[in-house]
Amino acid sequence: MDKLNILSTPDLALPKLVTEVENRKPQANIPQTPAERNRIKKQIEIYVRQKQIVPPVPMSELKIVADDFLSYAELDPNYRDYVAVLLNNESWKDTLATIPYNRRLLLLPKCLRVEDKCPAPFDEFGLLCKNCGLCTIEELQREAERLGYAVLVAEGSAIVMAIIETGKIDAIVGVSCLSVLERAFPFMEAAAIPGLAIPLLQDDCIDTNVDIDWVWDIIHLTSADKTRRLDLDRLRAQVETWFTPESLNAILGEADTPTRRIAQRWLARAGKRWRPFLTVCAFQALQENPNADLPDDLKKIAVAVECFHKASLVHDDIEDEDETRYGEQALHEEYGIPIAVNIGDYLLGEGYRLIAGSSATAQQKAAMFAVAANGHHSLAEGQGAELYWMRHQEILSSLQVLDIFRKKTAPAFEVALALGATCSGDSTDFSTVLNAYSEALGIAYQIRDDLHDFSDGLDPSDLTAMRPSLLMALACEKAKGSDRELLRSVWQGKLSLQENYESIETILRDAAVRDRAQQLYDAYKEEAIRSLRHVENANLKGLLRRVIGKIFNDLKIEGWCLEFETRNAASGTLSAEAVT
Repeated sequence: MDKLNILSTPDLALPKLVTEVENRKPQANIPQTPAERNRIKKQIEIYVRQKQIVPPVPMSELKIVADDFLSYAELDPNYRDYVAVLLNNESWKDTLATIPYNRRLLLLPKCLRVEDKCPAPFDEFGLLCKNCGLCTIEELQREAERLGYAVLVAEGSAIVMAIIETGKIDAIVGVSCLSVLERAFPFMEAAAIPGLAIPLLQDDCIDTNVDIDWVWDIIHLTSADKTRRLDLDRLRAQVETWFTPESLNAILGEADTPTRRIAQRWLARAGKRWRPFLTVCAFQALQENPNADLPDDLKKIAVAVECFHKASLVHDDIEDEDETRYGEQALHEEYGIPIAVNIGDYLLGEGYRLIAGSSATAQQKAAMFAVAANGHHSLAEGQGAELYWMRHQEILSSLQVLDIFRKKTAPAFEVALALGATCSGDSTDFSTVLNAYSEALGIAYQIRDDLHDFSDGLDPSDLTAMRPSLLMALACEKAKGSDRELLRSVWQGKLSLQENYESIETILRDAAVRDRAQQLYDAYKEEAIRSLRHVENANLKGLLRRVIGKIFNDLKIEGWCLEFETRNAASGTLSAEAVT
């Protein structure tokens, strides 16, 4: 086989990357990690719903509520102003959702631009973006205007007041630093104008940045999305119950042979169940009532998706000679390679059998069979490229690693989503958008795993097992001379990773490889969001946007609300009810 057919530079277009600016000063009173910001937003969502806070809330009272929330959530008091913004946002969210896009204003600050390179001039209304692609302003402005927003790249309370007085705007979404947001707040409060704000992540007045996912979520908020209040945590927990031994017996039939028993135990083993969860999400998004009970047919399709996934893991572990999976013995280590191969094959058959046994129409079944078969084809191409590389030990470029990620991980996401959409009975062709979304989502998912491998010391499993690593590819591209030769030799297994631990760690740090990988990770997450821009179905668009946050910031705040209420009742301290 000609290696150029497998390892040639793929035709893989990188997302447009947001320009990184060095030496940005973090804003001390705002959480700097997306996970922490999302955790606090989730807590506030529960808090506001529980307390039934009714807007508009005056700033003086909003800060009292913020203090109350900080106390019971045991958060840093420095987050007071940030929490006040989030409380105000959550109280207005349902109102904003009912306001047409063409009656909303998106207000962006000029400090988002890269000041020393920005070619855009100013007029009396603010910055006139030249769409140069150096900063996030172009993407946000283009998407907001496509939806129907009026957009201004300017700041200041005078502009806010002037806009309110025109009577043409019924809601404002503003991006700014906390100090500017605080000055503009009284004008919106006095006019009872819904105002949702996204704070910048820096104190500086130049070269700032913002949580892009957060901005996209807010500007797309619409009451047409019936899934926006769908409890994804509860939905995912429900999917998890389908993989108990009892549920699998009911769905697959009694495990009355050794092969069936082993296969069902393997299905019931640990796992994040992202793929069946995606199947259910796509199905629910296309229902007239997304909160209706889930049908038995959907369980069959979702379990089929997990059968396909678990089969691929059995085969991967054999091919990669991995000894463990989920912290336990890999299946081939426990039962031997012949039985493991057979279990993998059996699970593939089970997946197709479940689809065939559903009550879907013949046309739907044919479409689902085609989607699953194409997914297996692409997965085998990706695994084949990886296996070929492991045998020949050629140094991969970052694009080649990303292409392997695309072929190995993206198809499983696409199959899961497409089967759910097809099972829903909706006849709309979502194939193009689901392909683009799954590709970006799958690549981001794999980059995150690579970053996690390298986060707590240099002993990544993929590197020690001689598998493609984005960080090593990036390091080989950046390093020079003897450093590059050392990286190549370790990656090819000619030198010991452990013996060269400190040297490689230094090379990765000096080459800023983690920063570059993080940049690519963020870019592909943004690409997944942008891939949804042309989806007309508000439920599907909204749910898939939130799925990104769920997968990459998997938060559990179980029992938080009950705990809050217990402590609140015991102390008798001022609560949010004081302002309703």
